[in-house]
Amino acid sequence: MEQPFEITTNTLDNFWIPFTGNRDFKQAPRFLAKGEGMYYRKEDGERVIDASSGLFTCALGHGRMEIVDAIYDTLKTLDYSSNFNVAHRGGFEVASRLARILPEGINRVFFGNSGSEAIESAIKIVMAYNRARGQGHKLRFISRERAYHGVNLTGVALSGMINNRKMFNCGGPDVSLMRHTNLPDHQFIKGQPETGADLAEDLQRMCDNYGAENLAAVFIEPIAGSTGTLVPPKGYLQRIRQICDANDILLVFDEVITGFGRTGEAFAAQEWGVTPDIMTMAKALTNGIQPMGATAVKQEIYDTIIDAAADPRVVEFFHGYTYSAHPGACAAAIATLKIYEEEEVFAQGRAMRDYFLDGLFSLADIPGVTNIRGYGMMGGIDVAAADKPGIRGIEMTKVLWDLGLHIKFTGDTGVVAPPLVAKKEHIDEMIDKFAKAFKTI
Repeated sequence: MEQPFEITTNTLDNFWIPFTGNRDFKQAPRFLAKGEGMYYRKEDGERVIDASSGLFTCALGHGRMEIVDAIYDTLKTLDYSSNFNVAHRGGFEVASRLARILPEGINRVFFGNSGSEAIESAIKIVMAYNRARGQGHKLRFISRERAYHGVNLTGVALSGMINNRKMFNCGGPDVSLMRHTNLPDHQFIKGQPETGADLAEDLQRMCDNYGAENLAAVFIEPIAGSTGTLVPPKGYLQRIRQICDANDILLVFDEVITGFGRTGEAFAAQEWGVTPDIMTMAKALTNGIQPMGATAVKQEIYDTIIDAAADPRVVEFFHGYTYSAHPGACAAAIATLKIYEEEEVFAQGRAMRDYFLDGLFSLADIPGVTNIRGYGMMGGIDVAAADKPGIRGIEMTKVLWDLGLHIKFTGDTGVVAPPLVAKKEHIDEMIDKFAKAFKTI
């Protein structure tokens, strides 16, 4: 029997770990060995409760063998299929199942392998759509400060998180940033803030300054996720939709994090009654078990691009990936979407969200906790900065690991997003470990 891979100083060298202080990590590695239900296990067997659903991916928790078995059964029969001029049934089934839960009218789906690729596809779809309807000059995109839209260069151009941008400021589409919505008076607010809807008027100012006829699309995370769970003010998304409609600008919702029940409904678009023209998704689409991303569009956008090619035999949209709608990823998505439906998982999350947020906000009086925000099964906890911004978050990650809790920190903000299948006892365990860790600040 082959022996497990041996971890030594030398064998740690080769893996360049993403979004991680490599030198620091390799001094004291933190290895996960198993996932089961609400927990990971360390290599010594100690349980680690998952407070961030992996990376906002595992809405069903870990170890869902129905999904693993579906992938295995598929790959035994069809290990790979190109989707260039041939196809397999899986991609069509995933798209059909998605169309059932997407907002009405959004029913054409293009597949990639990540949220970053879904954003790339959305940008190209916007460009192709405008060109097809004789509006090819509409080339300026609008995003927001503190936005995160993946790590491809086009997504980085859209993003407003400074550390993701400053090393790679080397082109991409023309982008202007609206202000973020995290106002100074948004302190310890559970749910949507009452103030700040007027920040949507930034979009109208850009229409006035650049000319609406030059603006292609607005990209928005309904809840700005990776930056720390910035919940939109009441009326903000609705006003953005109105301005887009009045000025012939496409609205793109990046629901890579907020999709698949995180806010209470299938998508945040339905939670707040605002239907975009294009939506991106990934992560919980396959419960994180296989890489997959998707970009869904209104039928009118699809039809405009397809019908612009006069000859039906030619390629209408010159874009795609080797692994678009990979059979294994499709099997994972189909199995995951079945579980969401059969077990009414979105309703489970909706039933637990008040208890979760109440628990999160019970930490408000701990010294060193400087703010808490949250909506649905998603929250952000700001902790007091140390000598340099971000260092406290790194140290809190380690403290919580030692206490048996996994969390995603961005700078000095912990982003909490437990699996939607969490029970009250799991929430209680998370809050207890947070309290112990934050009292060390």
